[in-house]
Amino acid sequence: MADDSRSDGVSRRKFLASAGATTATLATAGCSALLEEDSGGLSGNIRISGSSTVYPVAQAVSEGFKEDYDEADTSDVTFDISRDGSSGGFENVFIPGDSDINNASRPITDEEASRCQDNGFEAVEFQIARDALTVIVNNDNDWIGDGLTYDDLAAIWTPDDPPELWSDVRSEWPDEPLDLYGPASTSGTFDYFTETILGEAGRIRDDFQGGEEDDQIATGVEGSEYALGYLPFAYYTNNPEETQAVPLAESGSDYVEPSLDAASSGEYPLARPLFFYANSNKLEDKEHLQAFVEYYIGQSTDRALIADQIGYVPSSEDRAEQNRSTLEEYTG
Repeated sequence: MADDSRSDGVSRRKFLASAGATTATLATAGCSALLEEDSGGLSGNIRISGSSTVYPVAQAVSEGFKEDYDEADTSDVTFDISRDGSSGGFENVFIPGDSDINNASRPITDEEASRCQDNGFEAVEFQIARDALTVIVNNDNDWIGDGLTYDDLAAIWTPDDPPELWSDVRSEWPDEPLDLYGPASTSGTFDYFTETILGEAGRIRDDFQGGEEDDQIATGVEGSEYALGYLPFAYYTNNPEETQAVPLAESGSDYVEPSLDAASSGEYPLARPLFFYANSNKLEDKEHLQAFVEYYIGQSTDRALIADQIGYVPSSEDRAEQNRSTLEEYTG
């Protein structure tokens, strides 16, 4: 359990309430006096596993947490953050109980949540941003025209008699081999894309080049005229000269370019929520983890950080309040 021998004797519930009141201030200033009064000193390691999509958010928030708390000389919290993929992180790190938090670019599955329970803890869900999952092609691609439909994408990626040439998908396209790139099967982005486009998570042709690092996908598409891939919008918008983003359309709908506004409104077809999951036992036992999750929730609404710096849609204030209520349920 958490150390109750702090000199100020502040209870866990009182600490969380105080942190919630000051989070907005902490996002823009050190607020050293309040931190020193309310935290009473924080110490320990926080292990974060999971999604490479959410990784830049967790990295930026952890750096901000250390900067704000270290400025007040009240914290000795360290972080160990890895990019394992949502599924890889759940399977190999979080479910076995080896990480405090697992980042995820798709919701936890019922089977994964059940396995957490079998191991004696709950996976506590916090939704912290939205992404416009982006389909990209080479800059020399001049034949797609207005964009791609869901039917086009399903035809390209199907495992059932998969097309070899672009012209196998549409006759007016080049008689050139499809060169496909995407996330590895351990990725939540892989799960989301295959379920959305092909109707079943993991159902996809097996002759694409998969990797957990977004730059590997972008580099592959950049270097091949007849390539196509998909990756998080944050990577594309921070590297817009490397490839072209493809407007998408569901059946009977207009083509929509990926953007934060279109993802926020729901107009963009491949808009998706982003999450992190906390181990309920570790959340209850570790005061420094409670403080970090509270800080994370506050930072998730910061447009300058989430949208301008990273490239995702920030959480609404209503979503942040829901997240704080969830945190209080597991730590009160």
